[in-house]
Amino acid sequence: MSACPETERFAALLRSLKSRSGLSYEALARKSGLAGSTLHRYCRGTSVPQDYGSVHRLATVCGATPDELRTLHRLWALADAARAAAERGAVSQAAGRTEPGVPREAEPNVEPTAGPGAEPKAEPGAEPMASAPTKAPPPALGPASTPAQGPSSIPTQGPSSTPTQAPAPPPDGDRAPQPPAPDAAPPPARQPRRHRLRVTFVVAAVLAAVTVSAWALSSGRSPSGDGEGAGGRKTGEAVRPLFSAGCPPVIAMGEHDECVREVQRLLHAKGADIGVDGDFGPQTLRRVTAFQVLAGLQPNGVVAEPTKKALYTSPVRMGVWSPQKVRQRVREVFPEVPDKAVAIADCQSFLDPLHILPNTNGTRNWGLFQISDARLRELGGTPRKALDPEWNIQAARRLWSRDRDFGDWPHCERAAEAPRSPAPKRT
Repeated sequence: MSACPETERFAALLRSLKSRSGLSYEALARKSGLAGSTLHRYCRGTSVPQDYGSVHRLATVCGATPDELRTLHRLWALADAARAAAERGAVSQAAGRTEPGVPREAEPNVEPTAGPGAEPKAEPGAEPMASAPTKAPPPALGPASTPAQGPSSIPTQGPSSTPTQAPAPPPDGDRAPQPPAPDAAPPPARQPRRHRLRVTFVVAAVLAAVTVSAWALSSGRSPSGDGEGAGGRKTGEAVRPLFSAGCPPVIAMGEHDECVREVQRLLHAKGADIGVDGDFGPQTLRRVTAFQVLAGLQPNGVVAEPTKKALYTSPVRMGVWSPQKVRQRVREVFPEVPDKAVAIADCQSFLDPLHILPNTNGTRNWGLFQISDARLRELGGTPRKALDPEWNIQAARRLWSRDRDFGDWPHCERAAEAPRSPAPKRT
């Protein structure tokens, strides 16, 4: 089975990086922590990883440049979106095969044609027809008698003899057609009951469809009731730009156009601190990832259909604490070393509660004190919790309290030069 164009471009870049590194699949597997068979599938294009972290580790081991990493991230996003679309299509086809079809309307029961002498069978529900008089069999002829016998050959009727029977009428097929009486009206055409019911049902269905369509048009909604048309477009309202033909299915880092500008406008409208310049750079990547976490989406940092729809419909607000409030709360939680704690937070996140930083190994650090994925698991947290400034500050306090130092955080000049504040006197 051949890979789709998006997957093939992604796999081609991986093969190029692998070839340039000069490392075998076994060596890459040891250095990246991935199985050799998995690397084979990625480079052949027969499989697309669901998490970008493994791709990032592989590319880093191969010596990818920052530009190559950005390109690889965009190609992975396109391939992952194509894979998800193919899986949805396969599920839909499987559901279509297993879904019972619409029952076909039963045809009227038609009895097989009997011989020429058989009588037609009355249709259920039809009025009974007047039965024809019983035909008496013709008199038996003796051996010497013939049809040409005269009147003297006809037996006379005596008191005790059987009455003479009239000759039987000819069969229906030999009977000459009788012209209708001049004043007789033609019998009304009788339609079967099944036909009448079918016509009634069709008329009712048409009336119902017209009623629903009129209601939908008057209320500005689609007949499905969700207020959206195909591709997430609003019916009766302006078309959403991200779903228009001018925007690609996936918007990722490295792009610069009006589609990125629309993403930034939507994020800014939800309270995010972001510039609207149309450039999908690191800051836009961080804000998109934070929005995905808050909206309950997969935080992959790319704007595909689920993220596009959420940007238009989700009630998520991205307003955060101001730097002044962050400093005040950090000082309250770290009364022993307030200046040092503020300097560490400032060095890690610039006092931005929604700051997200990707690492070279595919993991990420979250929030004010940049709690790593490993520390989050250790503390029983989640990325959503880590973006809550109160939870993040308290988690940093727990980590600091182990050895009463900031050994979990790399030092920077601002933190190293922060003056050591005397511990407040307790009264």
